[in-house]
Amino acid sequence: MRHGIVLLPEQRWSAARDRWRRAEELGFDHAWTYDHLMWRWLRDETWFGCLPTLTAAAGVTSKMRLGSLVATPTFRHPVPFAKELMTLDDISGGRLICGVGSGAGGYDESVFGDAPGGSRSARFAEFLELTELLLRQPLTSYEGQYYRCVDARMEPGCVQRPHVPFAVAATGPKAMGLAARYGETWLTAGAPGRFDARRWDLVVPELKDQLRAFEDACVAAGRDPASAGKLLVTGATVGGVLDSAQSFADASGTFADLGFTDLVVHWPRESEPYQGDERVLDSLDLS
Repeated sequence: MRHGIVLLPEQRWSAARDRWRRAEELGFDHAWTYDHLMWRWLRDETWFGCLPTLTAAAGVTSKMRLGSLVATPTFRHPVPFAKELMTLDDISGGRLICGVGSGAGGYDESVFGDAPGGSRSARFAEFLELTELLLRQPLTSYEGQYYRCVDARMEPGCVQRPHVPFAVAATGPKAMGLAARYGETWLTAGAPGRFDARRWDLVVPELKDQLRAFEDACVAAGRDPASAGKLLVTGATVGGVLDSAQSFADASGTFADLGFTDLVVHWPRESEPYQGDERVLDSLDLS
């Protein structure tokens, strides 16, 4: 089991850099930040951009991987997004993970005045297809329903080959099919659309169902399910993991037995959301 942590982009870098350094010192395998223009309950609070934050984090860390949680077609276009990913992969020395998802409405859409037209799942499929092409090859032209590019150049390409890996967020069948096709890793935060943070042992049946659905999607795509990472982000729907070192150890063991390869927690905050005791981090066994 690999372990990761989410650091919300809510602090000025003069304070946030110490947390990113500490995350690596604590032994986390990967660290993530949210890719939103603003987020839910914190929309009136300080909030910084994802990719600049990850770029700064790459400069103060050297081993752990760095990821977006998660980029969406809501305000990203594949051409400039791919260029930024290629650049960040270079700056980080090949440590970038591109977490991607279809988006779920909210502020990131309403700030533009209108929601994107068309099917959300179809737009996401095209977004993934074009972003993957751009990252894989030096020259790309593309004509789709939602995106178009002419002679988009990507030199020198990604440090990681064939490209920066995708962690694809998916709970429904269409998105799971995309995760099976494009994702090095499948990513879930538990039941979609819920934020009641039920205790981790109570959500095991739901997570078993999701794991089976993803494995079925892999088989349908002609892929060995064992070849894909399976990452669980806790804190919003799956709660109680960071209540204590023992809770963390028990949850980690249970989720590993289910088939998850990666477990991600949120850095404890003084208030909700993700309220908790930061001192628990020092007592975790991340071996």
